[in-house]
Parts: sequence; structure tokens; C-alpha cells
Amino acid sequence: MREVTIRPIVEEELIKYWELSAKEESPEWKKWDAPYFPYEPKTFEQFLEKKHHYINQDDVWGIYVENLLVGSLCYYWEHEESLWLEIGIVIYDPNYWNGGVGTEAMRLWITHLFNELPLVRVGYTTWSGNERMIKVGEKLGMTMEARLRKCRFYNGVYYDSIRMGLLREEWERRI
Repeated sequence: MREVTIRPIVEEELIKYWELSAKEESPEWKKWDAPYFPYEPKTFEQFLEKKHHYINQDDVWGIYVENLLVGSLCYYWEHEESLWLEIGIVIYDPNYWNGGVGTEAMRLWITHLFNELPLVRVGYTTWSGNERMIKVGEKLGMTMEARLRKCRFYNGVYYDSIRMGLLREEWERRI
């Protein structure tokens, strides 16, 4: 497998990040990343208005394959007072799907978050239509903590919402 690294996105990568994440009218990645939520492309000018959310942030990092930006990782607080943190990942370029890039990026991200934050648990939410995301969690030793049945409606079909999670002590036993 090619070298996968993660790091904060820098200003010089803004155009590439916009092209990958917000330029296209109907990007392929959006069919898998919570497609039941609306998506609207942005002009580069609109994208720049929120660049402070992406550049050199702790909660949004880029995924790089041999130093080429191909995706992003994020985290957000479900409930910060109890250190309940959720993570997200998008590999924008389909050429990098199904080759282990996402699994390796998530492994690096989870390790980074456990090293940098006093977390007890890391988790994410996906949907039953995205079997690859469920498999990534399973490969990383995550547990399916919740399956909320038929609460995600997409293309005329109801899907389950899936919550995957991992405790620090489980992660430490794996690495």
C-alpha cells in the first residue's frame, strides 16, 4: 500500500481542498457520506469565507497518499463536558477507495486523538447503506454500539443509522 499520512491542511492547499470537497455539483463521495443531508457546491469565493474552519485546525485534518491530498478527517463534540467526541472521514477521490487508505487514515486519527485528548471513547455515526464504513470500524476493533432502525431516508429507501465506538483501553490493547 502507498504511504498514508494525516496532518493539518495548510493555506497553500485551499484550492485543491475546495476542488475535492465543495466544487462539484454532484460529487461521487456524497452518495456515501450522509447523502440524506443536503449538499450544495460552493464557489471558491464562498469556500474562502470559511477557510478559518479548515486551515491549521485541530479538528479538521487532511488525508494524504504520497503527499497528495485525497480526503479529510474531522472531529466534533457530541458533549464536550463528558468528553464525548465523534469523528468523521471522507475520501473524496474514488480512485483511493477500497485500498485501505481510509482504514489507515482512521487508525492514525484515532491514535492521534487518544494521544492528544483525555478521551475515554472515540466513535462515529454512519448509515447501513455505507457498508464500507461499517467494515472500517470493524477492522479497527470498534463495536456497533447502536443501530437505529429505518431512520435515514435516501432515494426512496429507509436505512438504519449506525453508531460505532471504541474505548481507549480497547485501542491500547490493539496497538
